[in-house]
Amino acid sequence: MKIFLIGFMGSGKTTIGNCLARQTGFDFADTDQIIERQQGMTVSELFARHGETAFRRMEHDILLEIQNLDNLVVSTGGGMPCYHNNMDIMLSCGKVAYLKTSPQSLTRRLLCLQNERPLIKGKTEKELQQYIVEKLSERESFYSRAQIVVQTEDFSIEELLQALNLNA
Repeated sequence: MKIFLIGFMGSGKTTIGNCLARQTGFDFADTDQIIERQQGMTVSELFARHGETAFRRMEHDILLEIQNLDNLVVSTGGGMPCYHNNMDIMLSCGKVAYLKTSPQSLTRRLLCLQNERPLIKGKTEKELQQYIVEKLSERESFYSRAQIVVQTEDFSIEELLQALNLNA
């Protein structure tokens, strides 16, 4: 089994993914970290040097590489489900959980991480929240295709395990 965690940046995909992997005994993969290792540079550097289009292609290539692996929890980049046929691939080879988070919570979480996130670097708090609202609106049709939707402000890992039919 493969579990894909999707959602906006700052929704907790990596944190929850690591916890879920420990609970299930599955391996954990973060697609951004895989790309950074393969390319020898950060996501911010990749965006600056090669642009978003090249980065989205790298994400797709990683997805093709891992689609046949098993016993894996995958934290995807926030935009991954929205490009190429990535969402179709994830739905066909695993369970997809959308970590749904309010724009207000995302703004609070992302304010201190702006320099690490190329798409939000340099935005004021108001600009950041507006950007989040706009991007969530654009991405919701992709995110909502997930088999499982988890509201991250009020959830437990046990509830996620139950939703995934993985609890003992």
